Amino acid sequence: MTRIAAYVPDLMDRSKVAAAGGDDVTFVRSPSELAAAGAEVVVVDLARPGVLDALPCLGGMRSIGFASHVDRELAEAAAAAGCTEVLPRSRFFSSLADLLA
Repeated sequence: MTRIAAYVPDLMDRSKVAAAGGDDVTFVRSPSELAAAGAEVVVVDLARPGVLDALPCLGGMRSIGFASHVDRELAEAAAAAGCTEVLPRSRFFSSLADLLA
């Protein structure tokens, strides 16, 4: 399976990511740990401090970020910083299993 590193501090969101990714998900304590996590896919909550700064350090790794659908400026900044897929929260969580497959 695909190894996944995630920076998702909210416990409710984290439980959903864990349920979809199973044993293949490693949660990191800070965005700066993502690049060294040895994952093939990175999942991030874009609204958290430090995430936008960490995205360019991922070296082309597939990254999936989610944010509020009304925060278009954040979504654009994430895409510019190298986030592969930027999704509204609702779409991210409704298609989470497919995204991580």
